[in-house]
Amino acid sequence: MIAATPQRYWLMKSEPADCSIDDALAAPDATVPWTGVRNYQARNFMRDAMRVGDGVLFYHSSCPEPGIAGIARVASGVRADPTQFEPASPYYDPKSVPASPRWLLLDVQALRKTRLLTLAELRAHPALADMRVLQRGNRLSITPVLAQEWTAILHDCLGVSPHL
Repeated sequence: MIAATPQRYWLMKSEPADCSIDDALAAPDATVPWTGVRNYQARNFMRDAMRVGDGVLFYHSSCPEPGIAGIARVASGVRADPTQFEPASPYYDPKSVPASPRWLLLDVQALRKTRLLTLAELRAHPALADMRVLQRGNRLSITPVLAQEWTAILHDCLGVSPHL
């Protein structure tokens, strides 16, 4: 008998000017390709650890008030990010070639919009003190979220069920 892989959870940052939780919810099947990841560690999380069905905290970044804006799930496995091959794209990578793509994407399905849970609110919650997104110098666009952090955010902070 094969043991089931435990559910994993992630925080994924998106600039709302590029793709907000509202944009994701308005997309067909509320699903968007997560393009533009240009950090090897974040890419490796997608490639090696993220699985269909994993929970996602949809985080708005690089905006006047950053924070968790919604709940989503990983909706596909990885594939090549086409923006790396498009010279007009801000995510163009001239060193990446289609035969051996450097950058990947996966699809994310938005499940619901939440009230904005700000960084200040996250920092004020003792159970989240070690959360990776709150650590000094952390700028990764994708970070793992522990199961107890996921539950604390959804249940304690947002008042919603932590079950997808």
